[in-house]
Amino acid sequence: MPTSLTFLGAAGTVTGSKFLLDHGPHRLMVDCGLYQGEREWRRLNWEPLPVDPSSILEVVLTHSHLDHCGYLPALVKQGFAGPTLATEGTAELAAIILRDSAHLQEEDAENARRGGYSRHDPPLPLYTEADAEVAIRTLRAIPYGEAHELGSGLRIRFARAGHILGSATVAVEADGGTVLFSGDLGRTDHPVLKAREDPPAARTVVLESTYGDREHPEPGAEPHAELADAVRRTIRRGGSVLIPAFAVDRTELVLAALADMLERGAIPSAPIYVDSPMALAALQVYRRARHQDELKPGAVQGLERWPGLHTAHTADESRALNNPRRPSIIISASGMASGGRVVHHLQSLLPDARNTVVLTGYQAVGTRGRALADGAHEVKIMGRYVPVRAEVVIDEEFSVHADSSELVDWLLRIPEPPETVYVVHGELTAAESLAGRIRRETGWTVAVPRLGERVLVD
Repeated sequence: MPTSLTFLGAAGTVTGSKFLLDHGPHRLMVDCGLYQGEREWRRLNWEPLPVDPSSILEVVLTHSHLDHCGYLPALVKQGFAGPTLATEGTAELAAIILRDSAHLQEEDAENARRGGYSRHDPPLPLYTEADAEVAIRTLRAIPYGEAHELGSGLRIRFARAGHILGSATVAVEADGGTVLFSGDLGRTDHPVLKAREDPPAARTVVLESTYGDREHPEPGAEPHAELADAVRRTIRRGGSVLIPAFAVDRTELVLAALADMLERGAIPSAPIYVDSPMALAALQVYRRARHQDELKPGAVQGLERWPGLHTAHTADESRALNNPRRPSIIISASGMASGGRVVHHLQSLLPDARNTVVLTGYQAVGTRGRALADGAHEVKIMGRYVPVRAEVVIDEEFSVHADSSELVDWLLRIPEPPETVYVVHGELTAAESLAGRIRRETGWTVAVPRLGERVLVD
């Protein structure tokens, strides 16, 4: 039975993962991500898919980050009616993320209407909170390692990817052949999660390349020294530290690092605020007993274990942090400063040179986080440009994405050489760099597919 693979997203860019697998009459989609970053990519969120969503029988999610699951409510709105298969951790976290995304979609549309900075009248959300609830009802949890039959001779199997809670690689098996999707791979030593699992044999591999052209720096004698230095000098000059952090996984790691610094006396005592209801909800998922087999022993601490920690649940509590009454540390989503409560904090704190913004993870091209990382003097927020006078610091030690060497190491653990490796989910320079390295080191056939390209994999 012929099998084809079509790259409907994450080709030429690092977001919007969508991969369509057609096995005879059976059609499934692996990942259903939202485009983020540059406008040319974000516009694709509004374009109809080149296939009828009602013809897709299942969606399979590798993990719960927005660029892998955030398009699901739009897909359901357009006619997808099948189940969405994921690990238990991904299903629980995706529900939180999709609700938050829908809320932000509606909020952004309303802000654009009030501010008059949209070209559309009236501006509409990509999907609503009601759409998200319908999508959440399609989620079905599948255990790691269990072969799950889909019909037409197809089956899927999840293995730990070590990126965030619930993250998985997905092996799609059919007629004796396997297509392996890496999803986002974690580092070989994640601070919270158990190590990723080795890949199975596969004729076709679809490999992410987020960090395909770079290596993570070796940690120094003092963990997160740049963050500790930034906190000390910011508080000394009477400013506050704003840390845009992904609500899932990253907030937990930042809190753990700050707790360690306080215990070691590396930073002075200051109020620490978590201003992200989604991050607080995600933290509760990490703490659930049924997920402890996926975590390192003792990795997740309760909120009460972090000294000086405050949580901002309401909008009023969040607004109060725009002008902290004393030097403070504020952790708020989103991690690339592309939406959420952190945008309001940036609007208030960036113009003051006493303050510091600390970036803790990958910043996609076209996001505010990337603009800040690249040294922008102004950033656009809600239709107006805001001056960047605050200090901007990058702490690369928080990344839980595998770097170039770690991606190649995972690939080399495949029991036998694959027929083809497709490098996706990276900026074009990163994807091409990783593809070239794999060719040089293995002699395998490696391709960087174009958006919309269709290939045979049987």
